[in-house]
Amino acid sequence: MPAKDKFHELVKTALENQGWTITDDPYHIDLGFVDFYIDLGAEQLLAATKDSEKIAVEIKTFLAPSTISEFHTAVGQFINYRIALEFDDPDRILYLAIPLAIHKKFFKYS
Repeated sequence: MPAKDKFHELVKTALENQGWTITDDPYHIDLGFVDFYIDLGAEQLLAATKDSEKIAVEIKTFLAPSTISEFHTAVGQFINYRIALEFDDPDRILYLAIPLAIHKKFFKYS
């Protein structure tokens, strides 16, 4: 099982404060030939449709000395997890939780 990122509990608490129920910590995907562990799985009941919205959240802190290396790792993991979710849980939406400064530097113009 992978180690939790520095901001894991902060992101988890923020999701709970927004009405999300954490269903998996971590969210495990077993494709038979490889296992993936996305940091969090959550659900939120949507009252208007009486349905639920399901998400998975990968948390990245970008604290390593090379931010570009961290960027490539995060994007690579995100792509792998998204493909795995298409097979295992296609209704679940994948998000990447990152610090605002990293979003402004690397993701704003993507």
